[in-house]
Amino acid sequence: MKAASKHSALDEITILNTNVLMTNHNAKALIELIKTHKPDIIVTLESDRWWEDALKGITKRYPYRVKCPLDNLYGMHVFSTLPISDERIEFLVEQYVPSIHASFTLKNGVKLQAHFLHPAPPSPSENTYSSERDAELIVVAKKIAKSKQPILVSGDLNDVAWSYTTRLFRKISGLLDPRIGRGMFNTFHTKYWFARWPLDHMFHSEHFTLHKITRLPSIGSDHFPLLTTLVYEPKSQDSHVDADREDKKTADHLTQKESVTTHDVPKPSTQ
Repeated sequence: MKAASKHSALDEITILNTNVLMTNHNAKALIELIKTHKPDIIVTLESDRWWEDALKGITKRYPYRVKCPLDNLYGMHVFSTLPISDERIEFLVEQYVPSIHASFTLKNGVKLQAHFLHPAPPSPSENTYSSERDAELIVVAKKIAKSKQPILVSGDLNDVAWSYTTRLFRKISGLLDPRIGRGMFNTFHTKYWFARWPLDHMFHSEHFTLHKITRLPSIGSDHFPLLTTLVYEPKSQDSHVDADREDKKTADHLTQKESVTTHDVPKPSTQ
């Protein structure tokens, strides 16, 4: 995808995506990163009530918030300097696994539709075939497919960038992956330098180009934070891979298997 050209600061948006690890209590390290990089939007995953209280110090700078504290490793919070509207917390596929959907007003006045996800990973004891995770990703992709609105999807997707499901997500949604051609930005696991995977993602519509993407230092979690700065350039017309008939058939099968439809996914207003 294209890099951003010369642009106004009003067209920039910086997003910090971080799986904090619920049992990690090094909030000070995250707060220091926030003070240093001053992102417009912060998305915390695995954040429970303890993390919500620990981050109260940033709320003056981040007056717009969506809070879903849970103690099951799937809590989620969004903090923003940008006005939020039409915010919704949904449990699309699994009863205790939330997602957040909202509109943001960018500094240039443009409305952004955003979806923040953290589907459960496959494991030997549960989600063995990861059908729930796959269904959540694909039903969101189907909801936003062919949309003409500025869109962002971010989160810990518990899936690598090159997997079949992630590639299918990109095909169905039409969104772009800013890492392509720039590196893997492996965010998991912080302690194993010899075996790391890109599980934390940022996808965006063709309305944006990439200014900068950075894997930030560890905050004590098993995931590194990911910082991405995008630029609103609606005439960039970056190309994406289109879904063929077989891709669409697979997408339908994945969502039907978990009895989830696009009607379950909120579409935040951009009016």
